[in-house]
Amino acid sequence: MWIAELWRYPVKSMAGERLERAERAANGIAGDRVVLVRDARGHIVTARARPRLLGHRAVIGPGREPLVDGRPWDAPEVAGDVEAAAGVGSRLVRADGPGRFDVAPLLVATDGAIAAFGYDGRRLRPNLVVGGAAGLAERAWEGRLLRAGATIIALHDLRQRCIMTTFDPDTLEQDNEILLSIHRRFGGSLALNASVVSVGELAVGDPIELVEPGDAAQR
Repeated sequence: MWIAELWRYPVKSMAGERLERAERAANGIAGDRVVLVRDARGHIVTARARPRLLGHRAVIGPGREPLVDGRPWDAPEVAGDVEAAAGVGSRLVRADGPGRFDVAPLLVATDGAIAAFGYDGRRLRPNLVVGGAAGLAERAWEGRLLRAGATIIALHDLRQRCIMTTFDPDTLEQDNEILLSIHRRFGGSLALNASVVSVGELAVGDPIELVEPGDAAQR
């Protein structure tokens, strides 16, 4: 197996960036979900309730600062776009702690499961896509590890999918049948919640292997 895709989402609930290389940090991929949206009451806002956020794209720019649609994340024009997408009083704020992740710091998907899913894999918002995984093999990976060079990733459990999968990543058009299909065919879950065990750099094309917890330190 190999690393087929790497993704980072510098602003939570916005479209992200596809990477060729990614530095791992204690909380996942460096630069992932480092900014999020809060409403006027201070509550975190996501695209589950405000899907228009998905229409904006965030990347990490010069100086390792997030850019939104090519502009600094804290620019006045971006603030206006965020209010338009998420409601009056909504604003972007820095996010440094583990609470910025809904479930786990990483989401690992496989090319086999995405093929079985039958829709654009971006709907699943993975951080890492494993290539060369047969069919729904990922469903037997809970509690195991992925090793790519010095990097070890712990695979926890299958991710229960939500309404965000129903929005087309390009047009934002909603198709509720997609989530119904996930529940009907996959029991509501696709891809795996994961976290970093040992920190390192990953690159598209790197070989990756599935190992048991007791075997991870033997190499």
